[in-house]
Amino acid sequence: MPRADFRTPRLYVDAALTSGGTVSLSPEQGNYLGNVLRLKSGDKVLVFNGRDGEWRGAIAGRKRPAHLTVEAQTRPQEDPTRVRYAFAPLKHARLDYMVQKAVEMGASALCPVLTQHTQVSRVNLERMRANVIEAAEQCGILSVATVEEPLSLERFLQAREADRLLVFCDEDAEVQNAVAALEAVRDQAAGGIDVLIGPEGGFAEHERALLTRQLHVVRLSLGHRILRADTAAVAALALVQTVLG
Repeated sequence: MPRADFRTPRLYVDAALTSGGTVSLSPEQGNYLGNVLRLKSGDKVLVFNGRDGEWRGAIAGRKRPAHLTVEAQTRPQEDPTRVRYAFAPLKHARLDYMVQKAVEMGASALCPVLTQHTQVSRVNLERMRANVIEAAEQCGILSVATVEEPLSLERFLQAREADRLLVFCDEDAEVQNAVAALEAVRDQAAGGIDVLIGPEGGFAEHERALLTRQLHVVRLSLGHRILRADTAAVAALALVQTVLG
């Protein structure tokens, strides 16, 4: 696949992309291109919609850019990963950070999961989607991760596909070689992977029992250090991507 271009401005657009087509820009996008980046008519940008790959476009309009003319595809669409990141919600800025990093680490779906010790019960899904798009724009990602409605832990486990591997991180798990633990279940990851991070208060005992009874499951410790939930997300997803690809 062609190497990603990180020098040309890149925008997500919710429109079909075809050679010679025209794409309307939102007022915010027009302001960003015209007033922040100081681009003018004829300057190039990259656009993607999560379906049709990445395309080069040219700004049209004399003042604030209002639309683009689509020229040629620069990268074909790729299949999203089958990594779903499930997490106990956090507050504002830390949730923003966690969502962005999960997308950067390859998560194709994000699911807030409410547990007994979850401290935040209301989740701003539109804000999450905005962070997903921002991360995809900045990191050359072609697919746009799905943001799912919050679920209780029980409903999350009932609804998930039985053939998917569940990787859940638990501070009470015996400290072990996390890489070896993931390598041992490599053959169970073909159907997809759900990575679950609990709240900073940890899982309740009945929740831990529910998790360990899943058909394909690996319970991981991330080491002796106590990690914040947003840090644990990066550590866990990095392990999964490194070992299981």
